[in-house]
Amino acid sequence: MVIEVQPPWRMYFNSAAHRGGVGVCVVFITSQGKVLSYSFMLTQLCSNNVTEYQALIRGFEMVVEMKWLQLQVFGDSELVINHLLGSYEVKKPELRLYHDYAKNLMRWVGDVTIQHVVAPPFSLFASKKWVYDILGMGQLIPFGN
Repeated sequence: MVIEVQPPWRMYFNSAAHRGGVGVCVVFITSQGKVLSYSFMLTQLCSNNVTEYQALIRGFEMVVEMKWLQLQVFGDSELVINHLLGSYEVKKPELRLYHDYAKNLMRWVGDVTIQHVVAPPFSLFASKKWVYDILGMGQLIPFGN
């Protein structure tokens, strides 16, 4: 019998605000190297830290639905990443619910590693072009309350 061990999927998350609204983007790279990109418009204006949490949470919710149990997570929000790693204390009450929900989702996923990246390796994120796509002429997928 041969057991093939697949490498974990990678997930990159990001958010951006524009005068037209707020958007989040989640990019998965499968163990076979396929890139799956998802963008969502948030239905209410909120702080940058809240949008980063919402991007992360949306990605975790998708992984839980797919029942994928190995994941490497990368994000450029130093605050959110360090909250989840326990390096920073969550001081703002408005972030506590997002943090706690993200931690619960991490437990559902199982094997999760999280790492801060200064700039995700996608021109999609580097230019923030995706936020203009979803807030402009592109298809809008509402997410949030």
